[in-house]
Amino acid sequence: MDAEPATSRRAPELLMPQAALTRAADRLAQQYRGIVSAQTAERVVFESYTALRRTARVHTHLVTLAGRFAADRLAALAQADGALAKDVPEVLFICVHNAGRSQMAAALLTRYGAGRVHVRSAGSAPTSTINPTVAEAMSEIGLDLGQEFPKPLTDDVVAAADVVVSMGCGDACPVYPGKRYLDWSVADPDHQPLDTVRLIRDDIDRRVRGLLTELASHVDSDTA
Repeated sequence: MDAEPATSRRAPELLMPQAALTRAADRLAQQYRGIVSAQTAERVVFESYTALRRTARVHTHLVTLAGRFAADRLAALAQADGALAKDVPEVLFICVHNAGRSQMAAALLTRYGAGRVHVRSAGSAPTSTINPTVAEAMSEIGLDLGQEFPKPLTDDVVAAADVVVSMGCGDACPVYPGKRYLDWSVADPDHQPLDTVRLIRDDIDRRVRGLLTELASHVDSDTA
């Protein structure tokens, strides 16, 4: 995995704040010391920046977002490899843009799970920003999506998940053995008025509550 230096796969030099990204990679290498190599940390940071830059409209905070994205990917990679233990079930929500349905589902399950489940979300073709109408509908129930951002789907987060929930992204998700795959038929909130997005939010809310009940029953039976 680490044989090829990350520098050989970077975007054109002038497009990348290399010093800032290298510092971010160094911090993550220290954070995950003994779990992933420094070369892996560097590779994932630069890959994450490049992936986010493809859709970003504003690059002001892109290094910070790339660091957050890379940190989550490194944790997923370590979990998938067995180098980092999973204390709670891992759930991954996927939709096309990671700007609406998967973000709502992730926020709701994070709230209701209250530490009993770890949640990620991703998009098969992510857009640049969270859907503002979705953000408004979620703020009505006390969930702030202001710090969230669309993320591309990567193999590492799928490999780390115990449950993968797809909402309208077709066959984009890679299939790994030993995981539970769910396909939720949920309407797309893109270009929909607030009243419609509220209905979509409430539909996802019911599904998330049901999923959490199932996860809790599985955990209870495994520990019985």
